[in-house]
Amino acid sequence: MTPHHRPPTSSHPKPQSSGLSDLSARANHWTVIAGLLPFVWPAGRPDLRLQVVLAFIVLVIAKLVTIMVPIVFKEATDWLTANQPAAGTTGGVLALSATGLILAYGFGRVMMMVLNQIRDLFFTKVGQHAVRALNARTFQHLHKLSLRFHLERRTGGLSRVIERAARGIELIIRMGFLQLVPTVLELALVCIVLLIYFDIVYVAIVLSTVVLYMWFTFAASEWRIQIRREMNDSDNDANTKAIDSLLNFETVKYFGNEELETRRFDAAMARYEHAAIRTYYSLGVLNSGQAAIFTIGMTLSMWLAARGVVAGTHTVGDFVMINAMMIQLYMPLNFMGMVYREIKQGLVDLETMFALLEENPEVEDKPGAKALVVQHGGIRFDNVSFAYDRDRPILKDISFDVPAGKMVAIVGPSGAGKSTISRILFRFYDIQSGAVTIDGQDVRDVTQKSLRAAIGVVPQDTVLFNDTIHYNIRYGRTDATEAEIEEAAKLAQIDRFIATLPEGYRTMVGERGLKLSGGEKQRVAIARTILKGPPILMLDEATSALDSHTEKEIQDALDRVARNRTTLVIAHRLSTIVHADNILVLDGGRLVEQGTHAELIERNGLYASLWSRQRQAEKAREELAQALEEAARAGAIRADDLV
Repeated sequence: MTPHHRPPTSSHPKPQSSGLSDLSARANHWTVIAGLLPFVWPAGRPDLRLQVVLAFIVLVIAKLVTIMVPIVFKEATDWLTANQPAAGTTGGVLALSATGLILAYGFGRVMMMVLNQIRDLFFTKVGQHAVRALNARTFQHLHKLSLRFHLERRTGGLSRVIERAARGIELIIRMGFLQLVPTVLELALVCIVLLIYFDIVYVAIVLSTVVLYMWFTFAASEWRIQIRREMNDSDNDANTKAIDSLLNFETVKYFGNEELETRRFDAAMARYEHAAIRTYYSLGVLNSGQAAIFTIGMTLSMWLAARGVVAGTHTVGDFVMINAMMIQLYMPLNFMGMVYREIKQGLVDLETMFALLEENPEVEDKPGAKALVVQHGGIRFDNVSFAYDRDRPILKDISFDVPAGKMVAIVGPSGAGKSTISRILFRFYDIQSGAVTIDGQDVRDVTQKSLRAAIGVVPQDTVLFNDTIHYNIRYGRTDATEAEIEEAAKLAQIDRFIATLPEGYRTMVGERGLKLSGGEKQRVAIARTILKGPPILMLDEATSALDSHTEKEIQDALDRVARNRTTLVIAHRLSTIVHADNILVLDGGRLVEQGTHAELIERNGLYASLWSRQRQAEKAREELAQALEEAARAGAIRADDLV
């Protein structure tokens, strides 16, 4: 079996889910926690691991100080109770021991705060590194995913997921590792103190209170999490609609649909508003229930202690200590309720991010794939069939050659499969059957990076980064020198335009390059392709959206770039490819004709029909333009109306 006639690698690409909520459903809380741990205890970073260890040491010391504060308070109370002056006498100077206890109490209160701050400082570097590392990994993974994934998802929703996940990472790290563990440790220390100073009944009351408190907190929080998911979905929807509408600002204006866009956005925000109101209502229920449960437990403990004071088995200091200890325990417990809610909400926010990380690219390099070696640059499509969806075949048994150093054009009616060929060559998709080779090497057997490095693309719709002209040209080869960048601009015939700009190459082009005209954007795209210097060139209807004058200038620049390069041209205007070495005519996903321009005209088939119709349309436009100019000269219309 030759490599040119291999069996289908897959009958059809596995469809990927189209919604972000579908991704979230594929992840769970344990997946998120397991995925987050390596970022908190990062391999190869002993400095960060030391920070974690130091943070936990300080944490333990802080909790020991915390538990000692009520004990010191008890001792001070007992001393004052035992040393009250007799009625009718004047109290003497406060004893040194009592002063020491009061000072120790004050010092302990201060150290509780100081040690907690030191602990947070140790852990801050770890937390911020985790946020950065996980976000960077997600961003890198998104670029690895296949074109189908990005076509089926909306940029606004993805950006919102990453934004919320960044907050969620820090939330989970701070709340989980800096609050949850300390609270459990403090509860254990409280139980030990209660056993020493009281008995098992007090421990049972405290543990029962905490268990009931946490059960209620978890149950109520689960209810609130569902509302949070609704808020997230509504927020994604509203943000996506807003970004989509603003990116298409001109289209909205063309059709006067500002009110329609506002209504769509407001409808999404109304759903968010409803979910937000329910969130605040549920928060009131949660806070009230927590306060009631804990107050009952604290009151019962104090009642038992008061009975002990009356019976003489306990001191007033014991009564004060149980109150202080319960109040002190209530603070982290109350915070623990919030910790649980915030951790759960953070987990919800992170679910989609980790699901994204589990999303496998549709197109992947084979194990041990080698780099493409381009010696001549000859391209061959051999019995290629392809379909985006099972029920809609696009290419049907296509075979053709693009000889090294030659120009081959692909033409045909809309929907014939012209752009699909460029996506297959670039390996955005894998074909179902047949083979695509460059210099005899199947594109599925080489690395995607080396394949794409060998191909330069000038697309129909050039989209530039919201940066400078210099940045956008240099994007073709990031290690290029200033002289090489300027030479590329000169070859693309954009250097004179850049020279007229006040900031020259440092001029910002705006979002998607909107500050430049269509011709200027195309020249920038040509310049960066020249800078890339690929042996294979792909022109995807690069002049179809330009006026005739600009098209001629751009075409001249493209001809210079294509010289001595293997060039595949996807053409809409047939006048731009009459000099091609071979013209392929597609119709309905099949190759129906091929030959030079003269041969195809003589054959009087589909190409000749397309050529005739385009010539008639161009002639009609020229006649209309001439008539308008004559009318303007005669004064029938204003010259300004021709602009």
